[in-house]
Amino acid sequence: MRRGLLRVAVAAVAATLALLSPAATAPAAAALPSYATWVADVTAVADTARQYLGTRLPDPSVRAAIVLDIDNTALEEAYASGLVYPATAPILRTAQQARAAGATVFFVTARPEIITGWTRYNLETVGYVIGGLYLRGTFDFSSNQTMKTNARIAIERLGYTIVANIGNNDSDLAGGHAERTFKLPDYGGQLS
Repeated sequence: MRRGLLRVAVAAVAATLALLSPAATAPAAAALPSYATWVADVTAVADTARQYLGTRLPDPSVRAAIVLDIDNTALEEAYASGLVYPATAPILRTAQQARAAGATVFFVTARPEIITGWTRYNLETVGYVIGGLYLRGTFDFSSNQTMKTNARIAIERLGYTIVANIGNNDSDLAGGHAERTFKLPDYGGQLS
């Protein structure tokens, strides 16, 4: 009985993640750049973010935080398959640098809260230390931008100064509440 329930739960998680996959909704005519191109493009942005964090942190005058989007930012969702996505290495290094310099790492995603446990497991399994995790509430029908802005406001209300916000979609970054934003490639919305 338990094994059957576990199979159903795993299948439900896989189906949910497949529906959330930008690759599943991307136009068939548009091909994603190669994995090597994507990693090079992400690395260029992550290097800039790390340079900035190297001058911004540590800062004992503030309770510093960085905010990361998850899909195609913290995790290689579009270029991987399976139930556990690998970390996007340049972003993991950025998160580790920020944490080593005293910042707390928060994750803000439009993933539904029903997969909070699975999301936390995936992030921790690939090496992230989670200071906070914000997913879309069950009855939150606001736009992604509004939901993510509200999450950053909530982080600030905890007493944090968000020194960097990293994402691959405009809705990850718009709405303020971060000193600096870093936009990863989304190739015309294909990785949104």
